[in-house]
Amino acid sequence: MTFIEKIYALHRELRDRRTPINGDDLQQRLGWPRSTFFRVLRELQALGAPVVTERGRGYRYDKTVAFELPGVWFSAAELHALLAFRALLRDLQPGLLDAEIEPLKEKIEKLLASRAAGRGELERRIRILGMAARETGPHFQTCASALAERKRLLIEYHSRSRDELTQRHVSPQRLTHYRDAWYLDAWCHERKDLRSFAVERIRSAKILDKAAREIPDSRLDRHYATAYGIFGGKPRHTAVLRFSARAARWVANERWHPKQRGKVLADGGYELRVPYGEPTELVMDILRHGPDVEVLAPAELRDHVAGRLRDAAAIYQNGKSQDLEPKAARTADVPLPAARGGA
Repeated sequence: MTFIEKIYALHRELRDRRTPINGDDLQQRLGWPRSTFFRVLRELQALGAPVVTERGRGYRYDKTVAFELPGVWFSAAELHALLAFRALLRDLQPGLLDAEIEPLKEKIEKLLASRAAGRGELERRIRILGMAARETGPHFQTCASALAERKRLLIEYHSRSRDELTQRHVSPQRLTHYRDAWYLDAWCHERKDLRSFAVERIRSAKILDKAAREIPDSRLDRHYATAYGIFGGKPRHTAVLRFSARAARWVANERWHPKQRGKVLADGGYELRVPYGEPTELVMDILRHGPDVEVLAPAELRDHVAGRLRDAAAIYQNGKSQDLEPKAARTADVPLPAARGGA
């Protein structure tokens, strides 16, 4: 518990009481040592809290004095979670869960109001912006139902990268929300391996009267959580990226992968090492840094990124629109995989 959280905890205890509370009892309720209790009490009083000490009885607030702690007393993670929950609940269409959802909406609103200076200011002053959010599509509920009931699915899936429609017989394992899009992680009985499918690219979905194949969590974690980004699988390579001093100010604080390693270089640049399996998403993140990043290794990834940059530069050098299909086959030996499930 941070010191700010301790101040708020003591404030809450005294604010909600009608009668004084003994100091020893208050310390026991809060679980603090005596020194911490008095340090927090002094800070609360310094913030203007109307603390009244009654000899032999303990502490209380003077109810004739209106007092609220100033400012917002959320951590960044708490505030993001609450605002995200509220946005999701507000966008939820009417359905079977209305009776259960409405009290949750009210509690979140009250919590936000009670811990912010000025009702309504939080909503006006803080925004959470989705990046390239995609519609979920009509088959999310079918996928979720099959997942919960542990049934197999027969789906028609359109792969973006291959631009083809295929029929798949799958055993759902997990639903994953990543970069404002939903993915169905599943065992593909045609490919006899784990695959992931962008839910909005599922063209039809039918629940089959057959039990889903169960894949151990340990295997799912290894497959989906170890390699870079949404393109799961066992990491086969480690990308070594060198960022300029200008980009280093941002990249040094970014988390590209749980097992990444980074170091600041003598010239102010930054070296980042990222494990990955399929290169597609890693390449997209590298390209967004343009001339401020260089791929040092492996050679195949370096050639792949260089080829994509040459293709992009050619459009502007020629002064007219070119064929924008990926040219990975001509520029490198690293193929672009179908979007996590299309292969």
